[in-house]
Amino acid sequence: MHSYYLTTPIYYINGKPSIGHAYTTIAADILARYHRLSGKQVFFLMGTDENSQKNIEAAEALGREDVQVYLDEMAQVWKKTWEKLGITHDRFVRTTEQDHYLAVEKFWKAVQEKGDIYQGEYSGLYCKGCEAFITEADLQDSLCPHHKKAPEKIVEKNYFFRLTKYRDELLAYIASHPEFIMPSSRRNEIISYIEKFMTDVSISRASMKWGIPVPGDEEQRIYVWFDALINYLTGIGYGKDEKKFEQFWPADVHLVGKDIIKFHCALWPAMLLSAGLPLPKHIFAHGFFTIDGEKMSKSLGNVVDPIEVVESYGNDVLRYFLMREIRFGEDGDYSFARMEERYQGELANELGNLVSRVCAMTGKYLEGTVPEKVDYQAFSEFIEQYHSSIQVFEFDRALDAIWMIVRQANQFVEQQKPWVLAKEERTEELASTLYILLESLRLLAYLLLPFMPETAEKILEQLGISSTQKTSQPFFDLLVWGKLEPGTKLNPGTVLFPRRESRES
Repeated sequence: MHSYYLTTPIYYINGKPSIGHAYTTIAADILARYHRLSGKQVFFLMGTDENSQKNIEAAEALGREDVQVYLDEMAQVWKKTWEKLGITHDRFVRTTEQDHYLAVEKFWKAVQEKGDIYQGEYSGLYCKGCEAFITEADLQDSLCPHHKKAPEKIVEKNYFFRLTKYRDELLAYIASHPEFIMPSSRRNEIISYIEKFMTDVSISRASMKWGIPVPGDEEQRIYVWFDALINYLTGIGYGKDEKKFEQFWPADVHLVGKDIIKFHCALWPAMLLSAGLPLPKHIFAHGFFTIDGEKMSKSLGNVVDPIEVVESYGNDVLRYFLMREIRFGEDGDYSFARMEERYQGELANELGNLVSRVCAMTGKYLEGTVPEKVDYQAFSEFIEQYHSSIQVFEFDRALDAIWMIVRQANQFVEQQKPWVLAKEERTEELASTLYILLESLRLLAYLLLPFMPETAEKILEQLGISSTQKTSQPFFDLLVWGKLEPGTKLNPGTVLFPRRESRES
């Protein structure tokens, strides 16, 4: 069995998860579900970055003396959020756990033995918000472009990683593996950074009192990014379970936000090269989104809590909207008005109404029983587009393909007019029409499983397809026309997307 290993970034836990965190995580969950359905052994890793100065400052601001207790509580808040959002991760890694300490120590020693760690003095700029050393070239009007604050000037004796040693090797690898950094706009940005701006990086802090100690030097703490990136190895057994590690590494994809691509696309691959480990197959950096046209920020009070959205609309609507509205990899806008429009239009009127009408007509005209099979080859190009789009992380195009089927099926209802066929007693034509529509619903349900699992399950249930039947065949076989068996009894269900009188937010 082929394996598929994917990760989200590990998130700082100095606050609750926002819709931005949910965006990355939902995209990863769609990939995980799709590849599981495709018969692969999937390992989906996520977790929390707990050695960050931001977390310590958040604990101090709340007057919490025991930082670890605060981190334990916040980790539970994040775990419960992902549980509420139906995220199907296989491992939740925490960078304060013993497994991670052991992995970081092993990795540090491997890089040290390669001769790639040396001691020196760091004198320069440090942005607390980014938890990164930055250069004058990174600044805009003397401020960090991400946090709009002036960086600190610090002078410290630290350990350094010979990042520049890997400049040529990284450039050669990126040139020969164009799919390594996606989308291509990010790839060009990283090439420019590596060629013009990349320097050796300080990988320890003498002033930090929290974090993983440098092996052999308790006075220094490992720089949070050098520590955090190693979580991708910790989660699959690096230093503890070599069999599992060999099964899943290298990662198939790291999903990240565009603000952390330098760490993932320059520092991380150089670290792996130094440690003698293969590089991930893909690093995909998605864009940011605004909220109703405004940048999301605590000061503006427009940070969207995904739990609140889910309590109002349900998980599937949130998943659908985020992946349909914003092209993955580009910037976009989260709009409550647009979400309402898509709910009422595409979900309620198009998909929900189709399912209701087809099941109701089958009940009325065929006693709720699936008629004899009919051959109908109309959707193969859309199914092909669906697969090819997911393979390259184009979730919006995959949903476009699904909705082409939804719209063709709705058009078919209007063309065939089953109510007229019934009235005119054209029973054979009526039965053929309803089989085509019912089988279209079955295909739609399977195509929707990665994106809208609860909705897909409800459609399959209404079609009389039991949970054991659902997974009795490989996913690709299930997407072949004609799998709905004649004689199957439908189970009429509730409306998939009930009318909403007014927007709740």
